[in-house]
Amino acid sequence: MSTENVLAGLDIGSSRITCLIGERGEGQGLVRVIGGASVPCRGLKGGVVINIQETARSIQDAVERAEKDSHCEVKELVVGIRGSHLQSFNNRGAFNIARTDKEITPEDVEGVIANAKALPLSSDREILHVMPQSYTLDRQRGVPDPVGMEGSLLEVEVHIVTASSAHLNNLAKAVAQAGFEAKETVYGLLAAGDVLVTPEEKELGALFVDIGGQSVSIGIYSEGSIRYSKELPVGSDFITRDLAVGLRTSLATAERLKVEHGFAHPSFLGEDEELEFNGVDGRTPGKIKVSAVMGIILPRVEEILTLIEEDIRNSSYADVVGPGGVILAGGGALMRGMSDAANQILGMPARVAVAHPEMFAVDSIWASPAYSTALGLLANSLPLSIASPNRRAMPSKKPAWLKNMTSVFQELF
Repeated sequence: MSTENVLAGLDIGSSRITCLIGERGEGQGLVRVIGGASVPCRGLKGGVVINIQETARSIQDAVERAEKDSHCEVKELVVGIRGSHLQSFNNRGAFNIARTDKEITPEDVEGVIANAKALPLSSDREILHVMPQSYTLDRQRGVPDPVGMEGSLLEVEVHIVTASSAHLNNLAKAVAQAGFEAKETVYGLLAAGDVLVTPEEKELGALFVDIGGQSVSIGIYSEGSIRYSKELPVGSDFITRDLAVGLRTSLATAERLKVEHGFAHPSFLGEDEELEFNGVDGRTPGKIKVSAVMGIILPRVEEILTLIEEDIRNSSYADVVGPGGVILAGGGALMRGMSDAANQILGMPARVAVAHPEMFAVDSIWASPAYSTALGLLANSLPLSIASPNRRAMPSKKPAWLKNMTSVFQELF
């Protein structure tokens, strides 16, 4: 197979690494997923590299499995990252047009964006993305693309994402040790949001929530652009640990019970059957009712969603989340009833994101919300809206809202 049009997205998740390989289809912008793999990684904690060698082995394993599945070799990777080391904020920039013709050129746009990102940062941080939100020309706001227009004062509002330089360097070393070349580094929330949140939802106002294993990524869209993004140090692995501790069983058994019998809203409790499992030693038998499993899961689900609600309420952007509602992605969104729980606690309509058929041709296994970031990274290899001169290329080596939250589930137990 020719590798000219082959694309590869590598999602560095909270505790897993996923690689999807695709190719550009005949349709405009269509990406056909031709292979993939997802493997656990003991070298990651909350999306941050804590062991370079372990992370490098997992990267190599994921990419090589995806190559075998797709029957082709990968030349470049678009790497997606997440975790609490990422921070974001909004800023403004201005640029005077001193020429007599006053016509705005692409260089003028680059100049005003450069002014917007010219701000002091600590030595341990660097800018990962600068996302233009809107332009103002001679005090006229809401200009989508000022190139070719005339004016004397060009202004821009931008969303800036910064990352820990040390983490980016450690990740670069892991990718290099795995023997692959990283084309660029992308904030996974933006990559996934670009392909899972519809243009209408972005315009009307929407909350995008990516529930990972050990971190939750949240983004607020309004008037067509990202307005707020944040990483919260909670995730669906916390539910697994609660089950493991409560049942005195292994994490693997707890994960199985969560996936097969867990749900995030009381309305999904049907027949209260008895489940059998083995204890932490793998031999001691145990039994538990489904309702008891629910009693362990629901408080943690409520806590995660309440933390999201509180963060959005304190962000000053709660009012811009409108009819677009909540869009859920990530492995944590797969739990039955998660959209119902989000609807009840966040007070807005919620849906679980799915890959758009006009953008992706993908087998059902990779269309899962668990792999939404990897899909977004594949599409990001095409000229999408998060393109930015600040996306970091790695060094490579070849070989409304509730004000007083109370327990919404308490009376339902």
